[in-house]
Amino acid sequence: MSATSMEDEKEHVRKMTRRVLWKLDIHVLPPLAFLWLANFIDRTNIGNARIAGLERDTHLHGTQFNTALAIFYVAYILVELPSNLVLKKFKPSRWLPFLVTLWGTVTTLSGLIHNFGGLLAIRFFLGFCEGGLLPGIMLYLSTLYRPHELQQRVGIFYASASLSGAFGGLLATAILKMDGVAGLAGWRWIFILEGIATVVIALTSSIFLPADIQSAKFFTDEEREFALARLRTAFGVTTTAPLSEPSQRITRPSTDPEKADEKADEATLEVHTTEQLVVNAEDERFEWGEVLRGVKDPQLWMTALSYMGIIICLYSFSLFLPTIVAGLGYTGSEAQLHTVPPYVPAVVLTVVVAILSDKLRWRGPFILIFLPISMAGYILAIAAKTNTQRYAAVFLMASGIYPCGPCILSILPNNNAGHYKKATTVALQLALSNCGGFIATFTYDSSQAPTYIKGHSITLAFVCVAWLAMFCNVMYCLWENKARAEGRRQDNLTKYQELWDSGKTRAPIGDRHPDFRFTL
Repeated sequence: MSATSMEDEKEHVRKMTRRVLWKLDIHVLPPLAFLWLANFIDRTNIGNARIAGLERDTHLHGTQFNTALAIFYVAYILVELPSNLVLKKFKPSRWLPFLVTLWGTVTTLSGLIHNFGGLLAIRFFLGFCEGGLLPGIMLYLSTLYRPHELQQRVGIFYASASLSGAFGGLLATAILKMDGVAGLAGWRWIFILEGIATVVIALTSSIFLPADIQSAKFFTDEEREFALARLRTAFGVTTTAPLSEPSQRITRPSTDPEKADEKADEATLEVHTTEQLVVNAEDERFEWGEVLRGVKDPQLWMTALSYMGIIICLYSFSLFLPTIVAGLGYTGSEAQLHTVPPYVPAVVLTVVVAILSDKLRWRGPFILIFLPISMAGYILAIAAKTNTQRYAAVFLMASGIYPCGPCILSILPNNNAGHYKKATTVALQLALSNCGGFIATFTYDSSQAPTYIKGHSITLAFVCVAWLAMFCNVMYCLWENKARAEGRRQDNLTKYQELWDSGKTRAPIGDRHPDFRFTL
């Protein structure tokens, strides 16, 4: 092939890549962003309802409000793994909107509660409906985008969570003006109207979301073929398996997966080889062995511990920011409006870090950089002597914690290969880390107002734990990558061959392949 022909081919690949990514982005990301926006608004509107009279009208006392928040996480955690394991069977484009429709209905019913028992029941079912959304979104996106295109997409829909904090406050301020309409208190209208809006968002998103690349109607035949080929090339050696006959041994592929990921856009897109069987995600069948392989992954436990610390900070911040602001002396609509500004820098930084993270192929290092900003916020809040200092601390808390979310959510989809192993680790990471929700809901209570020093101190400790756990994960990835580069993981091929020959697996080799490299 002449130099001119090669340049023409490279230019064609670049143009097709831009076209495919653009079509995916405009058809997939807006619906997901709206679903995630609805998720956070429906989860955090109870904080806005609290300062609008929910506790008084439902006769709550002591820690009953915190208990109602905690019961949400019981159902939320239980449903995450089962939801991810059935995602492929029921199709993400149907399953995710179905879950959101259910919880929108439950949120609407929240406006009808009259006592503590009713609030407990509603919060439990809300958690049961919401639990499958985030692990489902992460698994879904990992089937549409290549590993180092993932985080900036996650950052876009995750930024909507930051935005939801601001939007939720503004929306609550507007809805509270309906206080007394139809004989209902303003806080009841918050639940009713936001629940109805959630159902509308879910039904609308189901129209636009594709189930997968193969069935995406917005692609031409050429674009669909190209999109599938580039995705499978990026997965490289992870989709390989031995040929059916035991005598056909696995051979080391000639293509390094990192080079494939870096240069596939400039090369001829080719997936199948003559020496190996390829098991693509859509062809992989469920095996309990893959679930167990996910459970035993060290990165699952390190990132889950780190994410737990992040979640304790994130949830306590979003749930109790209205209460903290009220403790600074603001009331009613003024308190709702003062919850908005801290989210603005958080939104901007979340998107900026997500883009840089994909370009640099860093996940953990950005978490190690930004968590100390959040730590500084909590230290300032503890030491603060004035309300101005406390309010400034809130900005540091949000700016440090929100950009970490997309980073940690992208680690396991990048570092796990094999559909059901990835489904397991993504769901379990969230299930384990969401146990932090129990701690977050009891971190702050009204007896600490207006300083909340105890709550800030507890959260600060968990942010420090999150930093240490992420440091360990980064070191583990560096160590494992070094071992693979030096050829010390070649026995993984032999072990996998033995599993295949004995009939114990028909899953692809996945991230066990010695040519696979972990993203930091």
